[in-house]
Amino acid sequence: MQNVLGSKLDIRQSLSEDWGITVPKIHHNLSKSALFGAALKYDVGRIQKGGGYLDHKAFATKMNQAGPLLFLTDPECTGRPVEDTYAVAWPEVESSIWWKDSLKKYDPDQYERLLGRVIEHVNQVGGNLFVQDVVVGHDPAFAIRYRFIGQYATHAYFAHNMFIPSPSNGAVEGFNRDSCWTMLNVQTFRCEPKRDGCRSERVAVIDFRNRICLVAGPADYCGLVKKSIFTVMNYLLPNQDILSMHCSANIGEAGDTSILFGLSGTGKTTLSADPGRKLIGDDETGWSDSGVSNLENGCYAKLIDLDKQAEPVIAQALSMPGTLIENVPALNGMPYEMTDPQELNLFDRSVTENTRFSYPLDCNPDVAKGASGGHPSTIVLLTADAFGVLPPVSILDEDEVMYHFVQGFTARIAGTEVGVEAPQATFSSCFGAPFMSHKPMVYAKLLKNKIAANRARCVLLNTGWSGGAAGRAPRISIAATRALLNAAMRGVLHDPASGIEFSRHPILGLRFPTSCPDVDPSILNPRGCWSDAQEYDRTANRLRGMFQHNFRENGFGNGGIPNVL
Repeated sequence: MQNVLGSKLDIRQSLSEDWGITVPKIHHNLSKSALFGAALKYDVGRIQKGGGYLDHKAFATKMNQAGPLLFLTDPECTGRPVEDTYAVAWPEVESSIWWKDSLKKYDPDQYERLLGRVIEHVNQVGGNLFVQDVVVGHDPAFAIRYRFIGQYATHAYFAHNMFIPSPSNGAVEGFNRDSCWTMLNVQTFRCEPKRDGCRSERVAVIDFRNRICLVAGPADYCGLVKKSIFTVMNYLLPNQDILSMHCSANIGEAGDTSILFGLSGTGKTTLSADPGRKLIGDDETGWSDSGVSNLENGCYAKLIDLDKQAEPVIAQALSMPGTLIENVPALNGMPYEMTDPQELNLFDRSVTENTRFSYPLDCNPDVAKGASGGHPSTIVLLTADAFGVLPPVSILDEDEVMYHFVQGFTARIAGTEVGVEAPQATFSSCFGAPFMSHKPMVYAKLLKNKIAANRARCVLLNTGWSGGAAGRAPRISIAATRALLNAAMRGVLHDPASGIEFSRHPILGLRFPTSCPDVDPSILNPRGCWSDAQEYDRTANRLRGMFQHNFRENGFGNGGIPNVL
């Protein structure tokens, strides 16, 4: 057995001394191959509503270990359990955390009692315990050690995918309770709300004092393994004057770095995977005095409705070893073990709309050295406007960047059937509010200072719909979006010598180009794409009101954000 600390006795002694864990079957730092086999053999739980807890949860395809591992989560947890996510309200951190519905206060005394019960439960049930030691962050100046301890081999496999396996980063050594962050992930425990002071039978709690991420109860969505530690990094890095960002990043042939902020589904992964540019990362990034670097060592992309021609990197990775497909249903009448991963129906929503795919960073064909780059020359704020109102691209000045960054707007169809329900606006500050541990102004001020210091160009890129709302009009083509993005990253849209003229949106105030290389100019003015201009104006004014309401409700003006609308 591979083991950073040496023999089996070392890891058992470490867990015993640090946590009081005495489980005899401890699997420490297994290889991906060993974790694959262990997941197939040991990972059991509920995979159907009303089902039992002894069903197999991990599966191979017909490619076996030459292809992906498939995993089915508890049907009640096919995404991050936002309502059950907490941080311990220790006195020294209580005033600095951004408390909200997606990060609630947990009473310290109740938490300590809960942690003791969870550890007692682990020792009582015995079974297998998987321990994986990884490093979060490619920049050793602020990377942290992260130890996963859990009952599912699949989760250890996911951690191996998404972070740097130890000890590959020689600058970071040692994995004990005093020197690393630890996730304790115990799926067989059941919380009791009245006793434990929580909402349901599961919790995900971050303990900033003791460097613990506790997952207790049926919450086996793999994203918790990464989003919990991302929330931690969002707390730690700003205290070091480093901007932690929910964004993708890449580098052009001229060494120019671009970052793309955006919520899930707006195109961070798709647009950052550009054959003409080297990938830094697709989701979680840090911006320090030396430039930007990836906090992860893998990608975690949505699979639903994947267009394999438009996203060839993800499509190819579906058949690569060491990858993980989450919550994609089996084909009717066909066991996973007899299925080619390329034949899986990626449009099947019968388990969840949030089907996912985890793959190592090196599945991408061209990754930047050290998953790092220089200071960004272009900053892109992505939105997918299902109202069909925003221009495909807008040029942002400093005040507008701050405004749209703290608003974090996108709009989606509320239901799963196109055209059945009206679009709904989503405002998520810093394009990742649930994971932001500090209040939005902490990140906004850091972004403002870094933009000014590096004279970065900024645009708002709309990857949504044009000519009407979603369900009544087509989505802006990826080809047009890429052409607009490339023009922005080359500096064409900001270059006076380009001869490009601009218009100012009469309702939303956005400044947008009237022409762009390789783009049909008729799509650039959204009002002209609607058959009914008056209906467009009514929709645009309604969206403007949503922006204004969200700005007032969150008190952004009191925080020094200019009200550009």
